[in-house]
Parts: sequence; structure tokens; C-alpha cells
Amino acid sequence: QAWNPDAAALFARLDPELWQEVDRNPVALLRRLPQEALAAAAEDESFVAMVARVQVRLEAYLSSPGWFPAANPAAEGIRVAYFSLEFGLDPGIPLYSGGLGILAGDHLKSASDLGIPLVGVGLLYRNGYFHQYLNADGWQQERYHDLDFANQPIRRELDEQTGEQLKVTVEIDGRTVHAGIWRADVGRIALYLLDTNLPENKREDRDITRNLYGGDVETRIRQEIVLGIGGVRALRRLGLNPSVYHMNEGHSAFLALERISELREATGASFDEAREGAASQHLFTTHTPVPAGIDRFSPDLIVKHLGHMPQRLGLDLDGMLALGRENVFDRHEFFSMAVLALRTSGRCNAVSRLHGEVSRRMWRNIWPGVPEPEAPISHVTNGVHTRTWTSPDMLRLFDRYLPAAWDSDPTDHSVWQKVADIPDEELWRAHQHQREGLVTWARARIRKQMEHRGAGHEEVEEAAAALDPNIFTIGFARRFATYKRATLLLRDIERLQTLLEDDDRPLQIVIAGKAHPADGPGKEMIREIVKASERGGRFSRLVFLENYDMDVARRLVRGCDIWLNTPRRGMEASGTSGMKAALNGLVNVSILDGWWDEGFTGEAGYAIGRGESYGDAELQDTIESRALYDLLERQILPEFYDRGVAGIPRKWVQRMKRSIMACAPAFNTNRMVCDYTDDLYLRAHRSGRVLAGAGWTQAK
Repeated sequence: QAWNPDAAALFARLDPELWQEVDRNPVALLRRLPQEALAAAAEDESFVAMVARVQVRLEAYLSSPGWFPAANPAAEGIRVAYFSLEFGLDPGIPLYSGGLGILAGDHLKSASDLGIPLVGVGLLYRNGYFHQYLNADGWQQERYHDLDFANQPIRRELDEQTGEQLKVTVEIDGRTVHAGIWRADVGRIALYLLDTNLPENKREDRDITRNLYGGDVETRIRQEIVLGIGGVRALRRLGLNPSVYHMNEGHSAFLALERISELREATGASFDEAREGAASQHLFTTHTPVPAGIDRFSPDLIVKHLGHMPQRLGLDLDGMLALGRENVFDRHEFFSMAVLALRTSGRCNAVSRLHGEVSRRMWRNIWPGVPEPEAPISHVTNGVHTRTWTSPDMLRLFDRYLPAAWDSDPTDHSVWQKVADIPDEELWRAHQHQREGLVTWARARIRKQMEHRGAGHEEVEEAAAALDPNIFTIGFARRFATYKRATLLLRDIERLQTLLEDDDRPLQIVIAGKAHPADGPGKEMIREIVKASERGGRFSRLVFLENYDMDVARRLVRGCDIWLNTPRRGMEASGTSGMKAALNGLVNVSILDGWWDEGFTGEAGYAIGRGESYGDAELQDTIESRALYDLLERQILPEFYDRGVAGIPRKWVQRMKRSIMACAPAFNTNRMVCDYTDDLYLRAHRSGRVLAGAGWTQAK
């Protein structure tokens, strides 16, 4: 249960430096600690008592039923299988690249908190996602690290009779590919991971699970076959027969082909009958607001890798290919994984209210003749896992001043109103402590990355000393896709220089994020930021931190003062980093896009513009950058530096409180998973049971 800060403190106490070196991985820490250190800890009465307290709390957590059983006594037999290509659980388990994976990890944690019968299904990458570093010119470089499975909190699933690892096979390009099954326990939730790095596979097939989002398009389709088809077979091998299948994005949509084939083979149903039955149990969540972001494969590639599947489906080849085409009659159209998921799922949802509108417009052709507002795509707005992303300082305040059920009852939003009772002095002191911690950590990080680039000692120390623990700090960290406009704040460099050189209202800017290895424009944005930071003078207070990951994210969303978000409106499906920031009292400053379009209130944060569209990208950028500078100069900085006799910015602290009260109850994954359960999981479960009755006669 990595989201228990007392448990993390237990391991950190054994060796703080090693704990950070192993990315907070307890298995790796214990393997590397000398026996003398463990023996000394066993003799330390206070440490032993701390272990006992953590153990009692963990056992109480694992044995408690959670919210779901009492709230849904009639949901007997429900089990949800949640498929995702990536899972972000903790920095020490690098099976994620960004927001999609971290959302999946938070989904599992909240399912555990709530007691929902759910299992996760994903892939186990031996090199994970790339580690980022910058060369002397500020250009992003990538390197991959081997993931030592023996030092991970995972284990092989074993055959009880033979003692060998459980495996499944899938057919790819006319050959059999084997995949071993691993398990990670996420609280009360089992996450099953498939690994093709087995001696019985050919080299090219061993590499299917080598890198997340690495390799060419053939590697991607093979990964998605292993995830979707292999994932369903793994559940069967484990003796599991879920009643709901949740596809987190379209990467796992091939699972629909496997399930339709299963039903046909078990019942003798036609394709249409089996599709009707399978779809009743399928849920597809789309995270992508533009067609270009969807995985699409050429017809030839589909035929090459899945040429055996039409016979199992009861279709001809063109019939199978049509499942992935918007225009079923266009035989040259590429096969879309999102279209396959839409055509084989009884329920589909977007991840914010605005994204729902965008998705219905984007996919309206799937349902010809249906008015766009009635296209069957609902929305469940994303959230974040509260205890994972809230700082220990803030958690202590919540535990002290909020009712006990503040994070366990997703339906009671009123408990968060008690944030108003937290004394201003205590909230401000906790936040200052977090900013100080961020600056101390960032200075050490800056030293390492500057030394790696070959900078001299004096230059390194000057760069590290630029950050100040006592001044206003802007945080910006996310994937460096061009639509996120990471350089909007640099658009008027002279106006930015004036802000940086203001000694009465000083500010600093901390930026982090990775560009996809093939995204040249995204890399150029990073380089532009680095070059701006090297202009001299106070521009040294503009800092880029390398290798953005969960650990960097956690520190930034806790230690900055505002969280900046500048996407082109309609391009951000949801976004979740601002939700994490709000939990810690940060104030969001954002374009009205994604979750902020529904989360913005005039008192809790700031909107850059009012959602206007000017039709010209250059003009849009100019107007919105000016609006951002105006907010900083006229509202944000004056309010932050308006200090009373005790040195506390009372108005700003009230804004921090309103940020927490407005965002925390609405944008957490306990609420989100509760919504999925009530609106989608239970309905899919009931639909599936009805259609499955008497040998799927209702489906027929």
C-alpha cells in the first residue's frame, strides 16, 4: 500500500539516501541494505513500534470491506477487468509514460479503497519508458534502463501442480508467441502483467514487451495483440471470468475479437449475436480528443498479424477490417483501434464534460443519422488518488480538522467544507515547508544535471542557488506535446524579464516534462526553455528539471504556488496534474479546457481567457499569452505578496482553501471510480447477466 505515508517513512528511515536512489522501491531497498543495518533496526524499539503500527493499519485496511459491498448488496458476482497499456503505481515501478498510466494506477488504488471487485491487466516492460536527459545544447536525449524484476514488488503466477510460471499463447503473424503472467498487489487489487521475454520465443517476440511506446508500428500492434487477446486468455488461465471488461483507451480493443470468438465457440452463435452479447459487458474509455492520437494500422498489417481471426469471428476478411473503419465501405481506410472499441462496446465514455462534447463530434459518423448530441458517448470526469498525491503535511491537517470519512466516503462532499476551519497559520506553514522541500530537492537535482552536461563548478553552484525557498513559484510539468504550449509564458520575453527582475514581487518558474522520442517540435520547445534560462541575470530563476516522472510530479504539485496549464482549448481531454496541485492548496491558472472547464470558479483559481476561439493559432497564442501576463501582474502577484502583520497573505490563503474545497471532493478517483461503478460497471454487469441467460438466448 504505497500511498500510506507512514509505510514510506518506515523504509526511508532505514536509509534515506538509498531510499531515494532506488526510487522508493522497498524490495530494492531491502535487497541492498547490509544485514547490519537490518539488525540495528530490529534492535531499535521505536522502529519496531513503528513497524507494528504500520502493520496494524495495513491489516485493518485489507480486512475492511470498503464502500462497495454495503452500497451494492445486489451486485453479486460482479468482477471488472480493467485493461491498460500502462500503469503508474509508484516511481519505483516504471510501467508508465504519463497521465494515462498514472490515471490507471490511481484507478486501481481507489478500487482497492472502495472494495470494488476489480483486476488490472497490462504488460510488464523490461525497459519501461525512456529516461530523459539534455545535452549541452538543451536537446532531449533518451536512454532506457533494464528493469530488474527480482527487485520489483511483483511475483510470478505459478501453476499449483507443476510449480512453473503460468503462461498463455497468442497467434501473431502465423506463429505462436508465449507470455508469462506476473502479479502485483495494489492494496486489495491484483494487477496481472504479461511478459514475452521468454526463451521459447523468437528474439523479435521477446522484444514485444521490451519498451513502452518504443519500436515501430509492428511492435505496437504486437503489444496490443498480447494485451487484448493475451490478457483475456490470461484471465481464463487464472480461472477468472469477469462480468465487465473496461478498455482504458483503445490499445486493448483486440480483447473484443477474442471475447466474440469465445462466445461463438461456446454457443454456436453468429458473429452478430456474439458481438451483441460481448458488447453488453464491454466499456470503452476514450482519452483522445483528436483522430491523429488514435492507434491506426494499415489493412495489410492487420491481415499479416490477425489473418487467422476472421474464421473464428465468423466473418470474411473484409468484414473484420470493417470493424475498425469509420466508413465501412472504404477498403483503403486504416484500421482504428478506437473505432473497433466503439463498435464492440455497449458503453463508451469520455473523461470530462467538454471532452464528451468533442468526442461526440469526432465520432458522430459511427452512428449515421443520429444527431450529434445523442451519439452514445457519456463522460466520467477524471480524478486523482488523494492519499497518493497529497503531501504528508497536508494529510496531517486533513486528518486533524476534517471528519474521519474525508477520503473514504466518495459520496459525501460536505466534509471538505471543514477545510475552512484549518487555521491560516497552520496551512501557510505547511505550504511553506513544502516549497522549502521542493527548492532543496531541486537544487540537488540541478547540480546533478548540470554536472552531467559538463558545466564547471562555479556555473553549477550559480544555477543551483538561483531558486529561492521564499518566493512565488510557478509550476508547469506535463508531456511536451505542442498543443500544450509549454512556451506560452516565453512569448513576450521582455515582459517576462520584467516579472523576473521585480525585487518587490519576485517569482521563479519550475518546468519539467518529456517529449516523445519522435516529436521534434516538442523537443524544440524544451530547447527553447533551456536557452531562455541561459540568457543571464534573473532568467536563471527559470529552471527545467530533467526526467519528469511520478517523483518529480509529486514534489512539484506539492511545493509550487500556482499550477500553470496552457493547452489549446478542446485539445486537452481532461488533464489531472492540476487536480493533484489543488489537493495541496496550489491555485490553478489555466485555459478553460479539460477538467478546468468544469472545475473553474472565480474564487478558487484563475482562467486564462473565457474559452474564446479566434480561428488563427498565432493570434490565439498572442492574446492568451497577454492574458496570462495580465493575470500575473495585476491579480496573482499582488495578492500573493499582500502580507499582514504576521507575514501571512490572508487573501491568498483563503484562495488556497477555496481551491481545496472546490476541487478535492469533485476531482478525486474515489468519486470517479464510484461514478464508473454506479453509471457503467453495474449496468454492464446487469446487461451481461440478462443477455447471458439460458445460453445467451437474449443476445441472439
